Amino acid sequence: LIDMEYWLACNEERAAQTRFGAVMCCCGPCAMYRRSALLLLLEQYETQFFRGKPSDFGEDRHLTILMLKAGFRTEYVPDAIAATVVPDTLLPYLRQQLRWARSTYRDTLLGLHLLPGLDRYLTLDVVGQNLGPLLLAVSSIAALAQLALTGTVPWWTGLTIIAMTMIRCSVAAVRARELRFLGFSLHTPINIFLLLPMKGYALCTLSNSDWLSRKIANSPDVDESKGSTEDATTGPSLNPGSAMPGAIRRAGLSRAPSQLIAPDGIAAETE
Repeated sequence: LIDMEYWLACNEERAAQTRFGAVMCCCGPCAMYRRSALLLLLEQYETQFFRGKPSDFGEDRHLTILMLKAGFRTEYVPDAIAATVVPDTLLPYLRQQLRWARSTYRDTLLGLHLLPGLDRYLTLDVVGQNLGPLLLAVSSIAALAQLALTGTVPWWTGLTIIAMTMIRCSVAAVRARELRFLGFSLHTPINIFLLLPMKGYALCTLSNSDWLSRKIANSPDVDESKGSTEDATTGPSLNPGSAMPGAIRRAGLSRAPSQLIAPDGIAAETE
């Protein structure tokens, strides 16, 4: 499921964002920046704090916000290909999602003042990413309460969630031209029963900057593939000795980095 999750994040979420002028998070291992732009913001980037405490995860989203604040434009490149290390068991996956949730909440607060200057769709996207899980959680809790207190099955709630899930998976299957994306519907119960409680916990522990997996990490298991693919990391927190256990997953799909374009309109070169 994780390769389909990444495909959707890149080829739907970020592809839609770039049509409206800005990618809100350039994924760390899949991003390319102008060196001059990075040097301009390097001091701010290396001294990331939240509530007075050093914060060294979610640096890709943080760097994207800094770039947008500085007046640069971020874009998604659909024909670029990149590889990254991903969790291959449930516990590391949940730790990753916890870090990402905290990063999303933190940098959403940091980037709120940018939204009036961006397209209205991006405001809707940010609101949806943050309030969508809350609404789904409220609906799920209400459905479980109805079942427990009245003994009646919340058909409308269940059918609505199922219908929305199948529509999304069907659209992805058509766009990717792979029927296996219909199986991504299995991610919905994972989202409801595991990720939503974890996101609630993340919201209540925003000041916690623990990486969670670094203390137990040794070195990732990497599957060699044809050609030489470098894991282009950004930021001081991503070093070879602190990588999260996992393996490079090859989905056979385009995993595109985001591209930074300076105000003069000259794009960074990609091979």
